[in-house]
Amino acid sequence: MPRDVYVDASLFMGMHSADPAVRAACAAFFAAHLHRPVVMTYEEVGRCDDLVWSHSRHEQDVYYPFMDVLHSLMPIRRRAYTTADWAALAQLPAQAADLAPRERMLLASVLAAEGELVTVNPRLTALAAAGLPVRAPRPASGAVRFADADDVLDGLYRTSLTLEVDHAAV
Repeated sequence: MPRDVYVDASLFMGMHSADPAVRAACAAFFAAHLHRPVVMTYEEVGRCDDLVWSHSRHEQDVYYPFMDVLHSLMPIRRRAYTTADWAALAQLPAQAADLAPRERMLLASVLAAEGELVTVNPRLTALAAAGLPVRAPRPASGAVRFADADDVLDGLYRTSLTLEVDHAAV
């Protein structure tokens, strides 16, 4: 059985990163996974909203239609932390000790589910060297397009790029 693929707020908001290479890689990941399931913890979903709400009302208004349709089309399984996640904290390597508690809980969730985390958070991608199932998205090869049945999502994405964020702030 394939591993659950977890995504975090840095990857999700990376689709609107001020860094064009990060933006393209994150958008390419989501476009390629549009009809494939991914997992996000409620914490990570909330971090996305928190970042968007820190921007102007106009930027929110052009961003949220894209996000709403993406969340409707893409099989994103949102989930709360579990007791198995809490227990998995003990499995984290010593290199994870300096992470923020939310980052440690995310990693514990991934470990408990025997999943894989895709992120652009450098603190987390660095832990791949410690054997944790963490990776960055692959660089985009060419123009990114969200292909849905009605071709609505791609237009909404292009419009939503009015919102530009520092993905590292997530």
